[in-house]
Amino acid sequence: MIYSKSKNTYFFLVLIFLFGLISCGKGSVNSKGLKTSIVAIQKASDTMSYLDQAQPVVVSQPADYLSLIKQKVVGIVANHTSLVANSKGEYVHIIDTLLSLNIEITKVFSPEHGFRGEADAGEQVADDKDRKTGLPIISLHGKNKKPTPDHLKGIEIVIFDIQDVGVRFYTYISTLHYVMEACAEANIPLIVIDRPNPNAHYIDGPILESKFKSFLGMHPVPLVYGMTIGEYALMIKGEKWLKDSLQCKLTVMPLKNYHRHTAYSLPVKPSPNLPNDKAINLYPSLGLFEGTTINAGRGTDMQFQIFGAPFLDKKLYPFQYTPMSNPGAKHPKHKNKLCYGLDLSEHPDLSMVNLQWLIDAYQNTPKDVKFFGATFTAHAGTEKLQQQIENSMKAEKIRETWNEDIKNFNKIRSKYLLYKN
Repeated sequence: MIYSKSKNTYFFLVLIFLFGLISCGKGSVNSKGLKTSIVAIQKASDTMSYLDQAQPVVVSQPADYLSLIKQKVVGIVANHTSLVANSKGEYVHIIDTLLSLNIEITKVFSPEHGFRGEADAGEQVADDKDRKTGLPIISLHGKNKKPTPDHLKGIEIVIFDIQDVGVRFYTYISTLHYVMEACAEANIPLIVIDRPNPNAHYIDGPILESKFKSFLGMHPVPLVYGMTIGEYALMIKGEKWLKDSLQCKLTVMPLKNYHRHTAYSLPVKPSPNLPNDKAINLYPSLGLFEGTTINAGRGTDMQFQIFGAPFLDKKLYPFQYTPMSNPGAKHPKHKNKLCYGLDLSEHPDLSMVNLQWLIDAYQNTPKDVKFFGATFTAHAGTEKLQQQIENSMKAEKIRETWNEDIKNFNKIRSKYLLYKN
């Protein structure tokens, strides 16, 4: 069940989703651990629209770009979020839709979490074969993160269609970078199907420093960058961030009726541990706990809505839970141990990165427990944030150190925006 919230509107969206429709041949497990086996028919205007908006957001339909791909050999970068609405208002996977239009697809490329969106964060995903269509699925989160020349051999055009959430360490934009780079090297045009960014309403956080570039962050952007994935692709190209300043033959299929400051509810969770709108909103803030010893709800059905650890003071952190192995988190931090923490599932929606939870957890962690882990700097994009927290700098003062960098980023960002603020 997906719970959506705007300032004045509360409603429930129920989307029972069968991955068999998107060619996986088995049931899925939702955020409450329930097995599903049918597809609920939902009108696109009900589930892929803004709240409180008369005109629904429209994601480009195949008819909009059919002339670019007709009679061409197509490769597609997709996962379980790559849905389009048919004439009946039902959600159908883009691959099934294109095949029904006699488009020749020869390969599918899948990002982190795999084509079915079920693999753990960071888990290596092997190449596979689609049981419904027989199409080869090439993993871009296994031995390769970038399509090889052999992978692209014979392909005449590539389509990228994956739902992003607008956070630098959410790795779908890193996959986008490598796909753009591979297409540029092979002189293959790339079409990016734009989708709304549910965290597009603000820009915040430290800028990634080049020496900390990794798959968790490849570009000098803030933690939250306020752009759709199509706009982001234009920025990668325009700022010449690809290797050797390569230029990709890029076409972005824009959204209709989209305004970045209006709430948007996703019709399906974008990855295993972002089960609903609240988790997506809290993710930029609680995601920083990924580089610490604190559990951020993995191993529960409240991922990125709670956080805790066994050693936190239960008087200050009264919420109790026990992380256990579950789909998307086979080995969560503090597995099978009682944790004390906070439940943020009813917290007002954020329009900034909340550092106070991180600072307080650090200050309340026993001195003999190592708080920061090896990946914290990769998540933060800088070593300064850890140093600032260790030096007892207040959240407001830390935020002030970001201001000039964010101001400079906004000048870059403004060149690539496709939609009204």
